[in-house]
Amino acid sequence: MSIDFNRPVILYMHAGSGNHGCEAIANTTVKLIAEHREKSGADKDLPLIIITNSSEEDRKYSLGALEKKGFCTIIEERHIERHFFTHVIYYLWRMITRDKQSFLRYRFKDAFAEYGKVAGKYGKKKDERPLAISIGGDNYCYKSLVPDLILAHKVFIKKGFETMLWGCSIEPSSLKEKKLLADLKAYDVIYARETITYEALLDAGFSKGKLMLRKDPAFLLETADVPGINGFLPGNTVGINLSPMVQALEKTPGITMKNYSNFIEFILRNTHQNIALIPHVVWNNSDDRKPLKELYEIHKYTGRVVMLDDMPAEKLKGYISKCSFFVGARTHSTIAAYSSNVPTLVIGYSVKSKGIAKDLFGTYKDYVLPVQKLESENALVDAYMRIMKKQNTETEV
Repeated sequence: MSIDFNRPVILYMHAGSGNHGCEAIANTTVKLIAEHREKSGADKDLPLIIITNSSEEDRKYSLGALEKKGFCTIIEERHIERHFFTHVIYYLWRMITRDKQSFLRYRFKDAFAEYGKVAGKYGKKKDERPLAISIGGDNYCYKSLVPDLILAHKVFIKKGFETMLWGCSIEPSSLKEKKLLADLKAYDVIYARETITYEALLDAGFSKGKLMLRKDPAFLLETADVPGINGFLPGNTVGINLSPMVQALEKTPGITMKNYSNFIEFILRNTHQNIALIPHVVWNNSDDRKPLKELYEIHKYTGRVVMLDDMPAEKLKGYISKCSFFVGARTHSTIAAYSSNVPTLVIGYSVKSKGIAKDLFGTYKDYVLPVQKLESENALVDAYMRIMKKQNTETEV
């Protein structure tokens, strides 16, 4: 099935580039659409609008450069919670009319206004519908987000858009929920990014005609040429990413940090490699730099541990690509490693990490260490040794 991008397109449910995984998805999707349009000789005025939670974040990193090139227009959604009287008015309206979608129409109001200004500049084909792409990746894995995802989808359907769920992972067990299942079936097409999700959707009754399997678009993220950093030895540095989200899911308090610390100590004692601590999300409510800073303070006395600053996704991938091994908690930090052929161990917590590893290696066993099952303080070291044993065996063959 080929996608027709030669029409107005809106990307929505983009949380902002402070999460460099979100940035990577949006970046590669915009470039994919731009490339498709260029090859097909499409009208250069065709709108491509990104509705974002934070335009400031997006323009700070790589999406700002893409906007300057004319590939997209970044529109920040309205934040109803920041405006007391507006919030009260919409809340009362919702109570009286039962119009649950009103909050979402308010959020997307500026984007629809921008779309209205530019949509008339191109020659619309008969019966052609604009395209709305939900690009949240694993958004449907989080129960707290599902109600807004459903409402947002309904808003675009009522506006006359064809709808697409792009590069998604969905927990198979959640497909038993009737409202969620009905919402998913209302998409015109769904692109699953790994086979566990794809097969679960097939089992739930989705037809192959509207269901596609395609790897996460972030596998296509460009690798920036990056400058040297004191203490970062290209080809001889183990990259490490840790997130507060993963820590929050551990069953034994402190077990994740203990595993990471023991792993760093193991590498420093038993190899000549250095350690690079690499943040991939820098939001205030989920900042990788916080646990990584703790690890840095513990091991900085060795002089062999460096902590990378925040930077755009393409530059982060530049450093990750130069690692000899990578341990990652954030999915897109590990995708940067996978797509750079760096041996990778995932500290996972959901279907996405298992599905992606399964598609790459035929199994997720030994390649994904579920944080919920961490019991031993040396589980990470043991998993690393298993992967390295496999690597050495494959090299000998």
